[in-house]
Amino acid sequence: MRHAPLLPGLLICGKCGRRMTVRYTGNGGIRPLYECVGRWKHGNKATCSSVPAVPLDQAVSDKILSIMKPSELEISLKVMHSINDTDRMSDKQWLLAVERAHYEADRAERQFMLADPENRLVVRSLEANWDQKLKDLEKAKQDYAAYRSKKTWVPSEEEEKDILDLARRIPEIWNAPSSTPVEKKRIIRVLIEDITVLSEKRCPDFSIGIRFRSGRVEHLSLKNPLPCADRRRHTDDTITIIRDLASSMDDYEIADCLNQDGLTTPEGKNFTYAGVRRIRYKHAISGPYQRNRQGISVAEAASLLGISTGKIYYGISAGKIPAKKQHPGWPWEVLIDDTNLESIKALYT
Repeated sequence: MRHAPLLPGLLICGKCGRRMTVRYTGNGGIRPLYECVGRWKHGNKATCSSVPAVPLDQAVSDKILSIMKPSELEISLKVMHSINDTDRMSDKQWLLAVERAHYEADRAERQFMLADPENRLVVRSLEANWDQKLKDLEKAKQDYAAYRSKKTWVPSEEEEKDILDLARRIPEIWNAPSSTPVEKKRIIRVLIEDITVLSEKRCPDFSIGIRFRSGRVEHLSLKNPLPCADRRRHTDDTITIIRDLASSMDDYEIADCLNQDGLTTPEGKNFTYAGVRRIRYKHAISGPYQRNRQGISVAEAASLLGISTGKIYYGISAGKIPAKKQHPGWPWEVLIDDTNLESIKALYT
């Protein structure tokens, strides 16, 4: 299922200060990342920062739940209303600037219309002035529109009441299926002004700084999720235990011992003979067969006698070549030494 990111528009790159955006990765685009492409857009070959959305969203959600109280929300809402009061004053100034530009453009138009057409020099001058005033008016409108687009969202009285009611029940309903990402985003934006993210390439850790609207600042250290291969990797402690047990136990016994001690694989499953054997092979852990064997392997015996391994196995079954197994299912140990080497060689010459 595709995760719906909760923090678009709030994240700031800790390296360049630009806003971070969302990019979807994985098969079918189901894994969202927050990343800053500011440097890449300005000619660099790599992005500034890139962090997976799921652990970051979860960390912020946990922090929200830990501090979510009506009293905290009321402080944040008061701050938002205070900012909104300031915005209203600024809005009036912007509107006055637009009105002034509009007046200047109308005045320039009237002057142009009243000019004597015979006086071409004056007409051209007034026309140029009118064109400039129209450009100034258009720029004033664009600047005002840009200012409006960046204004802080402030809830209405009804929305504010709903938010406070929600805060009283937030621990129970935050993770409920009926709670939509849109509702969570709304709560987050009431509480949080912005979040600064600092991430280094090939580093499993990253840090964030959460700036709340109430003025509170929180710093968190987070970990990137391990790759799939690393999540399935056995811990160093497990490898050490297997290495110690292998000096006196076979793979079956090691698996039983690990299971009896309550240890499991990274997937949460019981250990098996085959699993222990793979671990020993991967980490070059010799078992009791390699440590305690008394003879040589079939391949070594074949090389020593100058015959095929098939003849070695036939000689063992016929009783001509002495051999034994430490346990059923283990390899044959061919018991050849200086006392019987020549006599065995004589059988195959």
